[in-house]
Amino acid sequence: MGATTEQLLEAGVHFGHLTSKWNPKMAPYIFMEQNGIHIIDLNKTSSKLDEAQNAIANIARTGRKVMFVATKKQAKEIIEENAKKVNMPFVSQRWLGGMLTNFATVRKSIKKMQAIEKMKTDGTFDNMNKKERLMKTREQEKLIRVLGGIEELNRLPAALFVVDVKREHIAVKEAQKLNIPIFAIVDTNSDPTKADYPIPGNDDSAKSLHILITEVTNAIAQGLQERAQAKEQAKKDKEETEEVIADGTKTEAEA
Repeated sequence: MGATTEQLLEAGVHFGHLTSKWNPKMAPYIFMEQNGIHIIDLNKTSSKLDEAQNAIANIARTGRKVMFVATKKQAKEIIEENAKKVNMPFVSQRWLGGMLTNFATVRKSIKKMQAIEKMKTDGTFDNMNKKERLMKTREQEKLIRVLGGIEELNRLPAALFVVDVKREHIAVKEAQKLNIPIFAIVDTNSDPTKADYPIPGNDDSAKSLHILITEVTNAIAQGLQERAQAKEQAKKDKEETEEVIADGTKTEAEA
């Protein structure tokens, strides 16, 4: 399904962190050490990526949501762009503590954000003084920044796709608490056991992130496409069955 080892090599997915910063739990995924830097075994990356793609495509096939999480500078835009492509929720600015474990409260904040938007269109804003309007607008902007990417999320996601489990440790902890499976890009300084589906790879270079995030997104897109096809087929089958029944009823009536 995924990228070739050559493509991963070209994108620099194999470059890990300084050996002094390594996490010993990453040992099974490390190929060698070069100039004080750990080199990731791309064959392992490739097989783990395949595993993750198959599992995440299955989730997409069920119509459930995968939440994309990456707040580091190099990953923000790539995460947003890819999540939007497959219409999935994302967090790219700041992880709000309790975003999963206190989901009901987060939904209230989203409703508040939507209510301010409604005020702008239904004329309520026109009746406010300048100071009130400014305060509401600022509040809305702040909410959009943090919650804009999960506005359409009405229930907890079925999985999390995380870039850098070390940085996003609060999100990881919350998902673990709720038994939400975690798909994650893990570098040599991370603990791969924090993810249910770890994808060993360089999580700092934009080029490496681009290829790995795109691969995971493509798998989601494939799952969604198969879901749409299955729905279409089911609709056709139903129509055909109804036609057969209708024909049978007609023949009986003639007899």
